[in-house]
Amino acid sequence: MGVLCMRTYCVLSVSFCVQRLTVLDTLLCGAFAGAVAKTVIAPLDRTKIIFQGKSISLEEHEAFRLIYCTYMQDGFLSLWRGNSATMVRVIPYAAIQFCSHDQYKGILGRYYGFQGKALPPFPRFLAGSLAGTTAVMLTYPLDMVRARMAVTPRQMYSNIMHVFVRITQEEGIKTLYRGFCPTILGVIPYSGITFFTYETLKKLHAERTRRSQPYSYERLVFGACAGLIGQSASYLLDMVCRRMQTARVTGQQYGSVLGTMKTIVVQEGGVRGLYKGLSMNWIKGPIAVGVCFDLMHNLLHKMHQLGYFTH
Repeated sequence: MGVLCMRTYCVLSVSFCVQRLTVLDTLLCGAFAGAVAKTVIAPLDRTKIIFQGKSISLEEHEAFRLIYCTYMQDGFLSLWRGNSATMVRVIPYAAIQFCSHDQYKGILGRYYGFQGKALPPFPRFLAGSLAGTTAVMLTYPLDMVRARMAVTPRQMYSNIMHVFVRITQEEGIKTLYRGFCPTILGVIPYSGITFFTYETLKKLHAERTRRSQPYSYERLVFGACAGLIGQSASYLLDMVCRRMQTARVTGQQYGSVLGTMKTIVVQEGGVRGLYKGLSMNWIKGPIAVGVCFDLMHNLLHKMHQLGYFTH
């Protein structure tokens, strides 16, 4: 459920543009923003996945020690191991999510009679949930590959295709969808809450200030708040998903979603076990949201105005 954490970062809509973008434009905007944001936070993201996969109790400061040890032992670029798989996954994921959210908002706006206006609370939540679910369903195997590469040495999986081939041959093609259920269960509240929170803050801001669009720093604050609330609400299922994805290479045995939760609680404790690594999300979340949503979207919108996108 690393999809929740881009699954963090690219869940904010391009709908605030003054000029409506086409489907192709929103696809390009989402893909570009997602790729840049995930590359910036890749070391923290990889560390969080390793952190989640450990069955022993770990303190949060040990995550930063892990980053330092990885750098000393394997070099600076090792902090980005698995980022190629992340790029292969995040580009279609972010593109689909950005684009589908825009489309779902239009469909729900027409259905509820709010076309061209801000949607009421439930349709706002529903549009975000549908966008996240659509993106996860179409890109999930790539999330599994990314998780495997993040927690294993280079000798085990040399590249993305090697991961696909070994998993398919040794564990069966169904393994590529291991952890899919908690991912879907988590992305519904995550995407729904994140989109809902952002759109609500933007709406309240417009009513209070009488400005149709917030300033850049205000969008950044809104996006960071939305991402952190959404991540915190769905993190438990993110932990379960990671354990199921990496069970084979970490020597653990996890069956169902509830069975995985029970094992984690018994062995590691409730809050400490199920929310291990959450503070890493609180650190990298605002960074990714700021890059993904504000800087990259503004850049692509400017390109649109200058005529780089043709219609």
